[in-house]
This record gives sequence, C-alpha cells and structure tokens, in this order.
Amino acid sequence: MMTLLYWLFCGLLAVIVLPVMILFIQILLACLPMRTLASPKGARPRVAVLVPAHNEASVIEATLRTVRSQLLEGDRLLVVADNCSDDTAALARSAGAEVVERKDVHQRGKGYALDFGVRYLANAAPDVLIIVDADCQVGDGFVECLAVRCIDSGRPVQSLNLMRAPAGSGLKVQLAEFAWCVKNRARPQGWARLGLPCQLMGTGMAFAWRDLPLIELASGHIVEDLKMGLDFCRSGKPPLFCPDALVTSYFPRSEEGLITQRTRWEHGHLGVILGDTPKLFVESIGKGNGSLLAMTLDLLVPPLALLTLVLAAAFALSGLVLVLTGVLAPALIASAGVTILGMTVFLAWSQFGRDIISFSALMYAPLYALKKIPLYVGFLFKRQVEWVRSKRDEN
Repeated sequence: MMTLLYWLFCGLLAVIVLPVMILFIQILLACLPMRTLASPKGARPRVAVLVPAHNEASVIEATLRTVRSQLLEGDRLLVVADNCSDDTAALARSAGAEVVERKDVHQRGKGYALDFGVRYLANAAPDVLIIVDADCQVGDGFVECLAVRCIDSGRPVQSLNLMRAPAGSGLKVQLAEFAWCVKNRARPQGWARLGLPCQLMGTGMAFAWRDLPLIELASGHIVEDLKMGLDFCRSGKPPLFCPDALVTSYFPRSEEGLITQRTRWEHGHLGVILGDTPKLFVESIGKGNGSLLAMTLDLLVPPLALLTLVLAAAFALSGLVLVLTGVLAPALIASAGVTILGMTVFLAWSQFGRDIISFSALMYAPLYALKKIPLYVGFLFKRQVEWVRSKRDEN
C-alpha cells in the first residue's frame, strides 16, 4: 500500500512539474534572437473590422479613431452595440462607424455579438474579418499586416495583444501586466519559433471570411477565444502569431473591474484545462494533429500565480514526506520544479519585463499569488460560467 501511495505521489508531482517544463521551453525559445519574418507579399485584401461593444461609451471613440485611419475604400468598420444602455451606438455613429444594435437579454456574451455582426456583414462580405475589442487601440500598420498575413498564410492570425497598467498603478497591477506579457507575448513567441500555433486572445484576430463556417460564434462561452482557436486547429487552420501587429488596452483602475476581469479569464481557463485537456490530448494523438497537441500543451500551463501556489504546496508536502519517511525522490522532483520555475520567471523578466516592473518589486510575486487564493477557491465552490463584462473606468 505504501509503495502504491509513493508512486501515485511521484506521478502527481510529475503532472504538476509538466506545465513548468512547458513554460520553461517556451520562455527559453522566446529569449533566443528573433528570426525576421518574411514580409507579406500579397495585395491588401478587402477588410471588415468588427467591434463588439457593451456599454463602452467611455472608450469607443478612441478605439474607432485608431482603426479608421488604417481603412481603405471598400473596407467596413462595424460596431455591434450589444444590449447597451448608454450612448455607445450614438458615439460610434458619430465616429464614422456602421452600427447595428442588438437586444437580447437571454443570450448574453461576446460570442453572440460577434455572430450578429458577421451575419450583418454577409450582405457585402469582406475577404478578411478582423475583430477588435471596444476598449483597445491598434498600432500603426495593424490592419494591413494582419489582413495580408491572413490571406498569405491561409490561416487565422493573432496579433500581439498587450495590456498596460494605468499610470500610477500599484504593485498588483504591475505584476498583472508582467504576467500578461509572459502569457501573450513570450509564450506564443517561443512556440512560434518551432512553427507551432498560438491561442486566440479575443482581440486583434483576423480570419479569412471563407473560414468562418469552421467555427461556431454564437456562444456564451466564458472564454470564447480559446474555443475558437481550438476549433480552427481541429479543422486544419492552426492560428498564426503575428507580433508585428499590436493591439493594446489598459487594466481597469477599479478593484471591482480587476476582480471581474481576472475571475472571468482564470475561471474560464481553468475550466477548459480540467474539462477539455484530457479529451484534447486523446483527440490530437488519435488524429495525429501535431498543431492541436501543441495548443493543448500550451493550454495546460495555468496562470503564473496558480502555478506558483500549486508548486509551493507540492514542495512543502514533499518536504514533509521526506522528514516523516526519509523518501527523497518526491522532494527532488518538487525542488527541480521550484528551481526551473524560478529560472523561467527570471529569464522572462530579463528579456521582456524590465520595462514593466523592477526586479526587487518582482520578488513580491509570491505574496501576490497568496492574495489570489480566494479566486481559486471560488473556482471550486462558486465557479463563474457565464460571460460578465468588466467594469470600465469612467472619464
């Protein structure tokens, strides 16, 4: 019986360390010198930029300004004012966008708004559909880069999607910005060096119009972007990471907004990890779909704070086993995991995080992780399963 428990514990530790190894490989690859991507060669296709918006009056005009300046004759800019109770629709029209208003209190969520917008655009379908969230601003050359690369590659394309800490933000938001940079910049950049696909990130996404039937948009799924990326990958269209196109937004200033946003992302991600990754492993291996396997391995890496907490608990438990039984192997596995995670975070900070947070401030990350325990306890007992909009900052 003790032998069985020993092997089960070692197996559990190996499962915990696996995401650490995946993360380490991604960051190590991302730290290597960047290869220059070939410039897109095709002509600029006709584009529609779709902006789903729910009560975004405080930010919608700034978003539309950055997009409109990049559109050409024949392009379309459509805002779906979804269940809005503010001036989002009127402000979007005054900013020069087409606007369609959707009212359906029973089917709430970004996926339903996207589906509504796509069906509206079908009357004059573009070559490429680009999705931009209403609280984002796009960088120079964003539309052309995404559109041409989407057509040239024949695959969905994901831009570099970064979130910034507002000026004067505290340590917690700075740490969140660093974690976001690791997740959305370093990790997909590392995977891309091996020619592997990236997860879709919800904004800054480009799809060939002819590929849209491969996915189901009309969904209230809490992390609809993850689901879309996996569906495309199943259909032989693994998403391509395009760091040359940039879309940015800001973390909410309010504590309520931060909590809502973080809960939606992390509960959704954890739900997919626990509910879908076993099936995805079986499917990817059974069908020989290497791209789907790569996306599944990437999906297996939980948020940095949770990974730190789980690894710390495993390290403490393995130390207790060593003291009580003298068995060394579990402690060695857990110690290796802690060491590798520490090296990984340092590599990520040295390459991508120096402008975001100081190294001394980064040392407070374990305390930040401890403060997120209620969020993860909430996942076990009161999981968020429906889409909830984050509270925006008012002007």
